[in-house]
Amino acid sequence: MQFRDFLPVSTNTGLKESGLGALGAFVGLLGTGILCQWLLGIDAHWLIAPMGASAVLLFAAPASPLAQPWSIVVGNGVSALMGVASAALVPDLALASALAVMLAIAAMFLTRSLHPPGGAVALTAVIGGEGIRQLGVGYVLLPVLINSSLLLILGLCYNRLLGRRYPNGGKAQPNRHQTADPEPSARLAGAADIDFALKQHGELLDISRQDLQALLQEAQLHALRERVGTVLCRDVMSKDLVTASPEESAMAAWQLLSHHRIKALPVVDGELLVGIITLHDLMIDQGSHQPRALLALETQTVADLMTRTVQTARQDQPLHDLVRAFSDGGLHHMPVVDGERLVGILTQSDMVAALFTLALQPAQGAPIPSVEK
Repeated sequence: MQFRDFLPVSTNTGLKESGLGALGAFVGLLGTGILCQWLLGIDAHWLIAPMGASAVLLFAAPASPLAQPWSIVVGNGVSALMGVASAALVPDLALASALAVMLAIAAMFLTRSLHPPGGAVALTAVIGGEGIRQLGVGYVLLPVLINSSLLLILGLCYNRLLGRRYPNGGKAQPNRHQTADPEPSARLAGAADIDFALKQHGELLDISRQDLQALLQEAQLHALRERVGTVLCRDVMSKDLVTASPEESAMAAWQLLSHHRIKALPVVDGELLVGIITLHDLMIDQGSHQPRALLALETQTVADLMTRTVQTARQDQPLHDLVRAFSDGGLHHMPVVDGERLVGILTQSDMVAALFTLALQPAQGAPIPSVEK
């Protein structure tokens, strides 16, 4: 143990996010108070102090597993029940207080609803005064569950308006192919690996597995940037291009793809990129999603079938910028432009070959290993 262990720990939270969290707590508690006191006509005990702690989590740390809807409502609810039971069964105030918090924590763990303000909810049932005691089991519903539910509804609206991911269930989003596999970038450090590390750690961490995995992926991507940051698109892109024009027939585009054994053709008007046409465009009717008759290509032009909104890269763009687009974004090819002029194309094969070659090279500054003869 060192002195610096007692110093504040950086939360890496910006001034804007801090301000929004504080404003959210103000809006949430004011709204809960107004709804309870004015609209529901509650006179006494319309807002209890532990709601302030719930507001801190809900508005300032909405990604925390301890701030999720189940934790707020169920955690506060079971804690209130444990507090009421302790106050009714144990006459000694100190003993009842300690017992209430202990039972609240146990109940929250059993119901997987750990919510730190629950301890204060249980304690309030014991030391909140004669008015709280007289409520008995009614304390669980009013004010605890009413307060928790109203605060949660306001928190849902506020966080959604800010574009925050809430509720944050801790489950990975389905991949673009709608299968159970994680995205390609998540497969080397998958859920099983994260679960193993969390199990080895043992202690409760205030971060979801999903967020922990996302942080790990960001760290890996940053390491990749450091390693391949000097490699640009122009260094690995194909420059001798096979292209199509908007006016030529779709059958001609099919024949070009077949002859060159490629899967996509940039469509150019002169040197300007105006679209891209792929095997998928030629084979599948985009309206009915049914296979397209090959003879129908004779009567259609490239302009009829091509994709006009094309994701492109710049020739001076670092290669690492495009990793996510090719791995998780599902792209197989990306035209490279200089302004609007087509100058090259990158494919998944180009990306794999470049990254594999870089992986075989020693890190910058590291000695090249020698082979003993």
